[in-house]
Amino acid sequence: MNSPSVAMGRVRSRAVFAGAVLSSALVSGGWFVERGLFHSTTPVPDGARLFEAVYTRVAHDYVDTLSDSALYTDAAAGLVDELNDPHSAYLSPSLLASLSERTSGRYAGVGAQIDVRDGWITIVAPLPGGAAEASGVRTGDRIIEVNGQPMHGVSVEEAQKALRGNPGSLVRVTIERPGVPTPIKFALTRREVHVRSVQHATMLTPDVGYVALSIFSEESATDLRRAIDSLRAAGMKTLIFDLRSDPGGLLDQGVAVADLFLDPGQLIVSMRGRTSDANGMFSDRAPQPWPQMPLAVLVDSNSASAAEIVAGALQDHDRAVLLGTTTYGKGSAQNLFPVDHGAAVKLTTARWFTPSGRSIDRRRLSADTVVDTTKARPRYKTDAGRIVLGGGGISPDVRLPASALTAADSSFDRALGKQIPQFRDALTDYALSLKASGTVKAPDFPVTPAMRGELLKRMRSRGIQVDSATFERATPFIDQLLGYEIARYVFGENAEFARRLRDDAQVARAVQFVRGAATPADLLRRAAADSARR
Repeated sequence: MNSPSVAMGRVRSRAVFAGAVLSSALVSGGWFVERGLFHSTTPVPDGARLFEAVYTRVAHDYVDTLSDSALYTDAAAGLVDELNDPHSAYLSPSLLASLSERTSGRYAGVGAQIDVRDGWITIVAPLPGGAAEASGVRTGDRIIEVNGQPMHGVSVEEAQKALRGNPGSLVRVTIERPGVPTPIKFALTRREVHVRSVQHATMLTPDVGYVALSIFSEESATDLRRAIDSLRAAGMKTLIFDLRSDPGGLLDQGVAVADLFLDPGQLIVSMRGRTSDANGMFSDRAPQPWPQMPLAVLVDSNSASAAEIVAGALQDHDRAVLLGTTTYGKGSAQNLFPVDHGAAVKLTTARWFTPSGRSIDRRRLSADTVVDTTKARPRYKTDAGRIVLGGGGISPDVRLPASALTAADSSFDRALGKQIPQFRDALTDYALSLKASGTVKAPDFPVTPAMRGELLKRMRSRGIQVDSATFERATPFIDQLLGYEIARYVFGENAEFARRLRDDAQVARAVQFVRGAATPADLLRRAAADSARR
């Protein structure tokens, strides 16, 4: 099962990408140290002697006993950490498995998103094609037992471990369902689950389509092409391609997605590193399936890595207009180097450059510390001579400010403080009660004052201390949260997404921008006019 990000905002969980290559450098290095081979007659660098001396002293004299394996693991992690590169890391076997799952989009289990609500593991959404969906497990079901083991009070990670297993193996799950008086038992056969990177594709108007790409995993380009073809069959003439909050992923899929929109021979991205293996140039190979389709790409500060490779290539070749806010600025590429006992080192091995030659890397001393490069960003030109900037992420052609919390919303958020998990539980509890009663009849239901009052009552019963005035001032924000939660648990994930899309101001402005465009050139002229007005 997958666990979704739980947040009051719209930010989705992030992931970083890696492609696998082989290396034994750290394995052999550790082996030599462990066996005292630095005492041989072979000349040894002073740094290696220093490490041996410190290691020996810690192992022998430190107040607490530490195993050799723990010391070597910590030393390896510390070595990579001292690079001060937030994108390089030592990965334990469990972290490596998690990364592999995110970038492949595959795992073996029952196939559902889960989270903790009121101390119980709760189904947030069954995944298409999974055993849970096929057997009739529903959003809002509460898992009370797995193979006879109680699930109350367990973490998402513990529940995932219990529910996952080898494909073809059986897991017995007991659930409670809102409105059903007795528990329901399921015997689910685990199967391989493919979490698709294109989870939402829809028509916004009779001729404007929308596709969101959540991550660049193994089949992203195939999934994207299938989604676009489906929308084209439904009458789409113009595409809004949403890369907001897409953290990137696999390089080859970034190249493959860009290939869908460019012409053969056009450069997509170039890599430059210290070794010959780290250098390379990637160009388009196949003709465009939809060469005259106007294309607008939505980006934001969480669009990173492979998402920026695609955005940069489409901008440099004047194939798309970028809308939104400046991207994250991750202009480096990482490789995975497997080391001992199933672990790996994720190491930055190259920097990448857009077709115009710009690096968009935003220098970071850590994940939270950014070096200011906005004062002197180098200028480059697209194929058509438009000015684009290097460094500090990719600036959109048309700026669409992201929605921000109002002062009233921020006051409510601060008042909740550490009580956010209890507030989330109150939201879900109320949504499930409405599901059980069947009182909400349509996905576009209005949120009423009575609903807000019932939510406040349930908040009070959980000891949440927010004064009534603060609650009332945040009414529009609370109505949105209530609407999303009720839509999800009563009507399903697609209903929630449709409601969020309806409230998305950037999407609404993007639709206005592209409406009536007949060719990609039409969008470029509109972007130039917008720039001239600024």
